[in-house]
Amino acid sequence: MLFQGKSLSAKLLDDGIVEFKFDAQGSVNKFDQATFKEYIAVVDAINNCNEAKGVLVTSGKSSFIVGADITEFLETFKKSEDELLPWVKQASDVFDSFEDINLPTVVAINGFALGGGCEMTLACDYRIADTTCSIGLPEVNLGLIPGFGGTVRLPRVLGADNAIEWMSTGRAFKAEQAMAVGLLDAVVAPEHLREAAIKMLTQAIDGKLDWRAKRQPKLEALKLSPTESIMTFNTCKGMIAAKAGKHYPAPMVMVKTIEAAAGLDRAGAMALENAGFAKLAKTDVATAQIGLFMADQVVKGKAKKAAKQATKAVNKAAVLGAGIMGGGIAYQSAYKGTPIIMKDINDQALDLGLTTAAGILTKQVERGRMTAKKMAGVLNNITPSLSYDSVKDVDIVVEAVVENPKVKAMVLAEVENHVSEDTIVTSNTSTISIDLLAQSLKRKDKFCGMHFFNPVNKMPLVEVIRGKETSDETVAAVVAYAAKMGKSPIVVNDCPGFYINRVLFPYFAGFSQLVLEGADFTAVDKVMEKQFGWPMGPAYLLDVVGIDTADHCTGVMSSGFPTRMGKIDNDPVSALYNSKRLGQKNGKGFYDYGKDKRGRPTKVAAQAAYDLFAGVEKKDFSQDETIARLMIPMVNEVVRCLEEGVVDTAAEADMGLIYGLGFPPFRGGPIRYLETLGLDNFIAMADKYAHLGEIYQVTDGMREMAKSGQSYFTTDVKTA
Repeated sequence: MLFQGKSLSAKLLDDGIVEFKFDAQGSVNKFDQATFKEYIAVVDAINNCNEAKGVLVTSGKSSFIVGADITEFLETFKKSEDELLPWVKQASDVFDSFEDINLPTVVAINGFALGGGCEMTLACDYRIADTTCSIGLPEVNLGLIPGFGGTVRLPRVLGADNAIEWMSTGRAFKAEQAMAVGLLDAVVAPEHLREAAIKMLTQAIDGKLDWRAKRQPKLEALKLSPTESIMTFNTCKGMIAAKAGKHYPAPMVMVKTIEAAAGLDRAGAMALENAGFAKLAKTDVATAQIGLFMADQVVKGKAKKAAKQATKAVNKAAVLGAGIMGGGIAYQSAYKGTPIIMKDINDQALDLGLTTAAGILTKQVERGRMTAKKMAGVLNNITPSLSYDSVKDVDIVVEAVVENPKVKAMVLAEVENHVSEDTIVTSNTSTISIDLLAQSLKRKDKFCGMHFFNPVNKMPLVEVIRGKETSDETVAAVVAYAAKMGKSPIVVNDCPGFYINRVLFPYFAGFSQLVLEGADFTAVDKVMEKQFGWPMGPAYLLDVVGIDTADHCTGVMSSGFPTRMGKIDNDPVSALYNSKRLGQKNGKGFYDYGKDKRGRPTKVAAQAAYDLFAGVEKKDFSQDETIARLMIPMVNEVVRCLEEGVVDTAAEADMGLIYGLGFPPFRGGPIRYLETLGLDNFIAMADKYAHLGEIYQVTDGMREMAKSGQSYFTTDVKTA
C-alpha cells in the first residue's frame, strides 16, 4: 500500500499499475478539506514510486464523486476575496499536480461524477464510464463557476461551444451523451468497467495509446481562430444574457472567463478561473443558492427519515373530487407508481379529472419525454369511480372537493365509514382548519391536511398539516407518500392559512394598500417581477389564483388574525370580485385575458379594473418602496410562523416559499433574504412603515435576534 487514508488510498497492483481509489467513510465520495490533504499525499506517493507505470482512478462507492462538500462553503466564503483566491488556487493546484504526473492516467467512472467529481475525471488522460454514469458541472446552480479547473479543461476537451452549454445549464449528462461530445473515451456495462479501464491503461503504458498527445491540449491555449472565437463567445453571451438574466451572474462570468483564457496556457487560464470563482463566492446570489441547496437537503432528509419511520406503507390511494386538482393528484400518484381511485359523484367530473391527467401525459408524449406505452400504463393506474365501495381497501384518501367546510366535513365523515380503521384520511384544503375538519371524524389521529399546489404536476410543494390529535405515525406515512409522489413535503402545524397562504396574504394586503394609495398595479407587477424576481407580480398572481379564491381566503385570514389581517376597506380584490372579475378563470381580473391571431395567450391591463379604482389619486412609488411595502409583511409573517412553531426550521420556511410560491431562488427564500439584508437593516426599514399597521411591525423576537447577532438558520426561535 503506497498510501492509506480515511477517504483515499493508493495501491501498487500488478504490471506497475497504481490504483488511486476514492472510498470515503461516509455514504458518498466528496471533496472536503481533509480529502484534499490526502489527495496531495497520494500524488506524492505515486511520484515517489519507482515501480509505477500508470494510474487507475476508481471509486469504492456506487457513485464516483458527487462533488465538493458544500456544507463547508458558507463558512469558507465568509473570508475576504483576497483570502479566498489562494484557497481556491490551492485546491486547483492539487488537480494540476495530478494531471502532471509523468505516467498515463485512466479513470473508471461509475454513477454520479458531478462538480469536483467531473473535474477529477478531466484531470485524467482517459475517461471510461459504465452505463450508470451521470456526469456534469452544476456549479451555476450554486451561483458559482467550476473552481477545480472545469472552465479550463472542459473547453479544451469538448470544444468551447459544448463546454459552455454543459456549464451554463448545470445539467448532468448520461454516459452516451458524454460519449457523443467526446468527454468519454468508452462506455461499457458496469460489470466490465474495471477490466476495460485496466485494458485501456495497459495500452497506454505499452505505447499503443499516445497519452502525452491526449494530455497536451489541456495544457495549451484553445484551438480557435479569431473569427471562430468572436462567433462562439458573442453567440453564447447573447444566449446566456437572455436566459439567465441579470439576477444570475455565474453563467456570464463563466463564458467571459473562458473567452479571456482562450489564448492562454493552463496556468494563465487557471488564474482567471480562480479569480472568477473567488469573486462569485462573495456574492449574495452564491450565498442564497448554496443556502438553498442545503435547505433542500434538510427537507429531503426529513422526508427520508419519515419514510423509514412510517409504520404504514401507501400502496393504493384514493382522491375524492375529480376536478382539475383531483385529476392532477391522481396523475401524480399514478405517474409515480401508486395506483389511485378517483371518486366523484358524477360522470362529468370524472371525465374532467381523466382529461386533466391525460392532457398532462399527452404533452409529455408530444415532447418525447414519455412513450405512449408508459402513458397507457399511468392511465391504467387511475380508476374512476362513482361508488364509495371502490375505496374500501385503500391505504390513504385525499379529499379534494370544493373549499367549503360543511361540504368537506360531510365528505370526510362519509368516506371514513367506507374505509378500514387504519386508512389515513387527508384533506387537500388550502385554508380550512384541520382541527375544525377533524371534528367530523371518529379517528382524528388518522387525519391530517395534505395541501397540494396547482398545477399539481409542476408545483413541488406539499404542505402536510398536523392537527392537535394527528399521530406521528400518520404524519410520517403522509410525508412518505408525498415524497413517493415526487413532491417535497413540509410538515406545518394547523393555523389559519397554514404556512404558505398565511404568509402570502400579508403580501397581498401590502399590495392592496399600495393600490389604494394610488399605485398602478402594472407598475407594481413590473417591479416585483423584473427587480425583485418573482415569476408573477401580485396583481397577475391574484388573477391566476382566482379573485374569488383570494377574496374567500382574505376572509379566512381576517377571521383568524383580526388585528393583523383584518379586511381592508375598499379592498381592490373585493371590488374586482363584486364586479364578477374573477381573474384568469373567466378571462377578466386586474388584466383582460384572450388570444391573439395566432392563438397565443394575451394579457392586457384592464381598463375596467382601473375604472374600479378611479377615485384614487395616482401616485408613483420608487422601486425600493414598492419592494419594502410588499416584502416586509411577508417576511414578518414568516418570522412569526417560525416563532410560533407553525414551521419547524428556517430551511423549511425558505423551501416552502421557493417550492410553493416561486420565491426568487437567487434570493434563497424569505429568511435568507432577511439575513442578506441584515436584521438591523430590515428592522430599520420596517420601523419606517410601522404606522401602516401590525403587518409592518417586527416581532420582539426579531429585535432580540438582531441584538444578539444570531442567525435563524442556527437558532431555535420558537416562542410558543
